[in-house]
Amino acid sequence: MSSLNTIQFNLFPEDNERLQNLSGWQHEHLEQVELGLGVEINGRGFQVSVTGLAERVVQAEQVIRLLYDETAHQTLTPEQVHLVLHELGFDQPQPFVEQQVLVTTRRKMIKTRNANQASYLNAIKTYDVNFGIGPAGTGKTYLAVACAVEALESERVRRIILTRPAVEAGEKLGFLPGDLSQKVDPYLRPLFDALFDMLGFEAVERLIEKNVIEIAPLAFMRGRTLNEAFIILDEAQNTTTEQMKMFLTRIGFNSTAVITGDITQCDLPKHQISGLRHVIEVLEGVEGIGFTFYQARDVVRHAMVQKIVKAYDAYDRHQNSSKENRH
Repeated sequence: MSSLNTIQFNLFPEDNERLQNLSGWQHEHLEQVELGLGVEINGRGFQVSVTGLAERVVQAEQVIRLLYDETAHQTLTPEQVHLVLHELGFDQPQPFVEQQVLVTTRRKMIKTRNANQASYLNAIKTYDVNFGIGPAGTGKTYLAVACAVEALESERVRRIILTRPAVEAGEKLGFLPGDLSQKVDPYLRPLFDALFDMLGFEAVERLIEKNVIEIAPLAFMRGRTLNEAFIILDEAQNTTTEQMKMFLTRIGFNSTAVITGDITQCDLPKHQISGLRHVIEVLEGVEGIGFTFYQARDVVRHAMVQKIVKAYDAYDRHQNSSKENRH
């Protein structure tokens, strides 16, 4: 199991010019380290927090400390950051040890397009509970639905259950027009779209009528035990900690659960902790659970989507840094 770790450390001596030098224009130097090592770097003044796989966060601390030492003597450039990564042997791409993984349904065959996707599918085939975490466009939901359809067609499960929290982005469910189904459908549309692509519209409608495929808001899962099912919880960053616990304890015998989400796209009120972010810490070290963490470079939509994701990440880091400097 790949487990997420976070370490914190302080940079000395405290020098604002050196800190800005380390960060680079719009945080480009730290983003370079993030992309090179597959970690997330956050800073509060001279305290640095790094999140990622255990080996990677240790490597990231080593790189950041070395770069900070270099700021005492020179102005850093992206080329110098690359050179430091190269000298430490951290610029080499991680070996793609997994062969291309295929998911085969009656209607189509889906091939993985990068190492993280292959790792994700291998984890789903191995573990009963899996998490796919990362930005939009990485294939988290689509691949999970493909695995669910494959499991149904090969009779490894008897039904597919797709769910996501109905968190509103500006509108309340009660004020939307229509009956409950019509109110909820917009939240579940990405899941419908993936199913239609795998099975076709008529087959999906028929399986829904037979209750072989069930699509429902997360609240409808309470009090149930889900046996012999492939269960997907999408947009899990919008679950509360209580909802996440409720969902995970619904899993029954001969079932597989896949939880997907992007912790940077949470629509919960600011005072509420995301159940997805919280569960990463809670389940760290628990055997039999798979975690796959996607980065911006794993985006497989239009190339512009990857650039947009990276631009938003850089902007958010710049805004956070500006707020901290004002305080």
